[in-house]
Parts: sequence; C-alpha cells; structure tokens
Amino acid sequence: MTELLYWLDIFGVIVFAFSGALMAGRYQLDPFGVVVLSAVTAIGGGTIRDVILGTKVFWVKDPLYLYVILATAALTILLVRCPKRIPKRFLLIADAFGLALFAVLGTQKAMYLGAPIPVAIVMGMITGVAGGMIRDVLCNVIPMILQQEIYATAAILGGSMYVLFNYLGWSENVATVCAILGALKLRLAAIYWQVSLPAFEIVDKDGK
Repeated sequence: MTELLYWLDIFGVIVFAFSGALMAGRYQLDPFGVVVLSAVTAIGGGTIRDVILGTKVFWVKDPLYLYVILATAALTILLVRCPKRIPKRFLLIADAFGLALFAVLGTQKAMYLGAPIPVAIVMGMITGVAGGMIRDVLCNVIPMILQQEIYATAAILGGSMYVLFNYLGWSENVATVCAILGALKLRLAAIYWQVSLPAFEIVDKDGK
C-alpha cells in the first residue's frame, strides 16, 4: 500500500469511527459504548474481509488504527455536546465518505491478495457496509443496506470502477481516487435527491 492509500485508509477509519460515535451519542451510550460503536463501525468490515481472505487482520498488524479510533471517539465525546441536535443527514454524509473509501480500498486489497475480480468487488462491498451494519444492529436500527437506500450499490460501483481503471492501466493512486469519487458521488446524490431502489412488497388479498 502506497503512502497515499495508507492515509486514505486512516481517514476512512476516522470518518467511520466518527459516524459510529455520533450514533452512540444519539442513543445516549456511555463512553465505553461510544468506543465500541466507533470501533465496530470503523474496523468491522475490514476485519470480516481479512478473515474471509485468510490474511492477518489489518489492525492487528498495525495498532495505529486502534489509537485513531480511541482518539476519534474521545474527541467526539469532548467536542460534540449535543449529538441529537446534529441532523441525521450529517451522519449519512459522514457514512458516505467511509463507504466510498472502504469499498474501493477493500477491493484493491482483495485483488492484491489474488482474489478473482467478482470476489474482490464483493470483498470491497463487505469492507464498506459491514461495519455500518453491525453499528445499526447494535442500535436496534434496520441497516441501510437492507432498506431502499442506494448503499451497497454505491460500494459495488466504486469497486467495479477501480477494477475497470486498473484494467485500463491507470496508475494505482489515480484509479483509487477516481473510483472513490465515483462511489461517493452516487451515494451523496442518493442522499440529496432521496433516490432509492424500489421496495419488494407482498400485498395480501385483502389489500393490507
């Protein structure tokens, strides 16, 4: 991993840890709960990815990720006095940045480890969405990936764009940044215009 990609990964951890801390604040969790929710949001997806791919879990190899999560959670507790007053859309936007970053970086790591392209894209999606899923489940909220939100679709787009740019011979940094921006634009557009996928609905004979 180049220096740029490493710091993008760290930035993704900060963003996801921040979104997890904000969620913890909205549900009035204690400081330990804030740290737990920050951690599972920030490293949950990457942990699942590394376990599936049979490689050493990234935060075990580099404990800096844990220090970053602790610092982010602590600063959020100290600086954000009223998490409930922060608009939900702000949480969605922070989550969108983490989703785009991790989806592409997860795809990239899977390809580096020799995973086939379809598997690499799925690993990227898991990296991007699994942490948020765990966070939402712990807060007793239906995960966005299971709702009508354009969420996993944005992660898949980011991973697919990275694969395409890599195939076209773009430099690693350019391909990564452009793919991240593509996934981020789709997710932010869906948030702004409230675009969603059609829901699957079964209607009973009595119309209920």
